[in-house]
Amino acid sequence: MHFEKITLEGKYTKLVPLTQDHQSALVEAIKDGELWKLFFTFVPHPNEINAYIKKANLLFKSGEALQFVIIDKATNKVAGSTAFLKASFHNKRLEIGSTFLGKSFQETALNTESKLLMLTHAFEVLKLNRVEFLTDYLNVKSRNSILRIGAKEEGIIRNHRVMPDGRVRDTIVFSIIVNEWDGIKQNLLYKLS
Repeated sequence: MHFEKITLEGKYTKLVPLTQDHQSALVEAIKDGELWKLFFTFVPHPNEINAYIKKANLLFKSGEALQFVIIDKATNKVAGSTAFLKASFHNKRLEIGSTFLGKSFQETALNTESKLLMLTHAFEVLKLNRVEFLTDYLNVKSRNSILRIGAKEEGIIRNHRVMPDGRVRDTIVFSIIVNEWDGIKQNLLYKLS
């Protein structure tokens, strides 16, 4: 099994595979709130967007990832990005991550619906057993967002990654497993209604 370049679409959100054509729109989303300055996450600097897109394409070709742009259907603007990562189809699991939204699109339905679309694809199309979410211990907003969609906190991986500024981060691992999916899906649909 491998990723196919698919578009996932809901009422508010469209997830489209990231291409070079999205470069300038993605830069605008990153500039909205100067996201690259956040010390607790990995958002590319606008000057590094070409390398970011090239890396996403290499990871897709290797079968490890599929990076999307998040499009706000109301404005038809690129609001940010998210990805399926670290796929292990043999073990029936993957990670959803590399998610960021421009400040104007934060705390809207876009993140919730993006996760609903991706989780539906992961559990109902790819037939996976587990979806993981990893975030910096210090990224309280991300932690709360992951909990709000219904993932369960599994633990902390201490001294897990070195951040661009040299800080060694602790990473919190969350997951959703297949037997939880029906209830979580119902809850996400309720939140979006």
